[in-house]
Amino acid sequence: MTTKKKNISLFIFILIVAIIAAFFDFGVPDNFPAANILNAREYKLGLDLKGGAHLVYEADMSDIPARDRDSLIQGVRDVIERRVNAIGISEPVVQTNKTTNGNYRIIVELAGVFDVNEAIQMIGETPLLEFKELDESAPQSTQIDNEKEEEIRKKAEEVLQRALNGEDFAALAEEFSEDPGSRDKGGDLGFVSRGVFVEEFDNVLFNEDFKEGEVWPELVKSPFGWHIIKKENERTENGEKQIRARHILFSTASAAQQTVEWKDTELTGRYLKRAEVLFNPATGEPEVGVEFNKEGRELFKEITARNIGKPVAIFLDGQIISTPVVQQEITGGRAVITGQFTVKEAQKLAQRLNAGALPVPITLISQQTVGASLGQDALSKSIKAGILGLIVVSLFMILFYRLPGVISVIVLAIYSVLLLAVFKLIGITLTLAGVAGFILSLGLAVDANVLIFERMKEELRDGKSFDVAVEDGFKRAWTSIRDSNVSSILTALILYWFGTSLIKGFAITLTLGILLSMFSAIVITRMILRFVPHQDKMMWFYGVSKKSIKSIE
Repeated sequence: MTTKKKNISLFIFILIVAIIAAFFDFGVPDNFPAANILNAREYKLGLDLKGGAHLVYEADMSDIPARDRDSLIQGVRDVIERRVNAIGISEPVVQTNKTTNGNYRIIVELAGVFDVNEAIQMIGETPLLEFKELDESAPQSTQIDNEKEEEIRKKAEEVLQRALNGEDFAALAEEFSEDPGSRDKGGDLGFVSRGVFVEEFDNVLFNEDFKEGEVWPELVKSPFGWHIIKKENERTENGEKQIRARHILFSTASAAQQTVEWKDTELTGRYLKRAEVLFNPATGEPEVGVEFNKEGRELFKEITARNIGKPVAIFLDGQIISTPVVQQEITGGRAVITGQFTVKEAQKLAQRLNAGALPVPITLISQQTVGASLGQDALSKSIKAGILGLIVVSLFMILFYRLPGVISVIVLAIYSVLLLAVFKLIGITLTLAGVAGFILSLGLAVDANVLIFERMKEELRDGKSFDVAVEDGFKRAWTSIRDSNVSSILTALILYWFGTSLIKGFAITLTLGILLSMFSAIVITRMILRFVPHQDKMMWFYGVSKKSIKSIE
C-alpha cells in the first residue's frame, strides 16, 4: 500500500471515529442502533450552568490541637461528600479552604439542587454517635403494651407447641426467631459457658433439669422477650461446663418501652471509618456493615469481648438507632448490624451512621442559590458563543488560507467533537470557566494550523515542491507549536494546583484541549495535506501567487 493510500485509509478511520463521537456528543433517537450505549451518558454541568446551591461552612476547631486540624478538615470534607451523595446529589463539589486568619472553611456546590433545605439539614447537622453497653448495676424497668404483648405471647406458645410436637427446631427458628443470630443459624448458639446469656436463659440451661435434645416446655421470659430453648448436649472444657443450645426468641421490643441504663464506652463516631449497605449472601436480606479506623478497631474489640451475648446500643443524638446483640468478639474492626431491615431502612441507618462520623462541628455562614433559568441562560449563551466563535474562525481561515483553511475547518470540526466526547466520557464537570477553556482551546488549535500554513507558504515561495514544502513547513513550525503549547499547559497546571473549583475547571478543559489540538494539527492536518491534489497551477488555492515563487537555479 502506497503512502498516499495509507493516509487516506487512516483519515477515513479517524473520520468514522469522529462521526461516532458526534453521535455520542449530541445523542441519537432511541430506535437508532446502539442508542443505549451512545445515550448512556450526559454532560455534567456545574453550578453556574445548571443552577443550584453554593454553601460555605466554617469548622469549629477551638478544641482541636493544631497538629490535628488539617487531617480533621479533610475528614469533614469526606463526610460531607458522602452525605450529599447519600441523598442523591451526584458529583458535588466539596472543597476546603484555610482563611488568612486561620479559620477552616468548607465550600459545597450542589448543582441541580434548588430546594436546599434538606441538603443543608443533612450537611450541617452534627449528631453525636456513641456506642454504649448495658449498665448491669443499674435497675431496669419496663412499660408494656399489654394487648400487643399478649399477641406476641400467643404466637410464641403456638410455636412452642409445634416444637414439642416434634417439628424441626432449626426450621422453626429460621422462620420465627426474631433474633438475627438465632434465625440465621437455625437457632444454633454453639457451646456456651455459664454467664454468657441473660440470667433467665442462663438459669434454664444450667440449673433446670431437662434431658439432652428436649425442648423446654415453658416460655422463658427475659428482658429481650420469650425464649423457646432446646438443649443439644454438654461438655467440659478447661474444667468448665459448657452447653450446646438452640433457641427461638420472640422479642417484645415492639410491645415494650424499656427503661434500660446504658453506660458510655470510649467508642464514638470519631473512630467510624464508614458504614455501608450490604446484603446477606445466604438470605439476600439487607444489612449494615460498619468499619472502624485503627484506634476504633481496638476499642471495638474490647467492647465486643466483654459483651458476648449482650446488646451494644448505637446512639445518635442521644437516641437509640440500633441495639445489635454481640455474637462473638470482633477483632477486624468490621461488624454487621443485622435486623429485619428493608433496603430503605438499611440505607437510612448507614446514612445516619456516616452522618454521625463528622469529627468537628460546622456552621453555615453563607448560602447562595443560582436559579435554573439563570443557569440555563448562561448555558445557552455559552453554546451560542462557541458556535459563533467557530464560524468566525472558520471564515477567517478559509478566506485567508483558502484550501488549507478548508482543511483546518474540517480538522477543527473533528477536534471539537472528539474533545466534547472526552469531556462526556471521563465526566468533566463543565462550568462557565470550563466552557471558556474549551473555546480558548479552539483558538489554540487554529493557531497551530496558522503557524504550519505560514511556514508552508514560505517554503512554496522558495520554489520547493509541494511535498517538500508540506514536510518542511511542519518540521519548522513544530518547535514554535511545541514551545507555545507546553508553556500554556504549564500555566494551566499552575492554575489547577492553586485555583478554586471554577479555575480548576478552566485549567482542565484547557489542558485537554491543548493536548488534543496538538494531535489534530500535527497528525490529522498533515495527513490530509499529503493526499489532497497539489499541482503548480493550484498554487493560488494555497494562498501563494505565481509571482511570489522564486525560481530554482
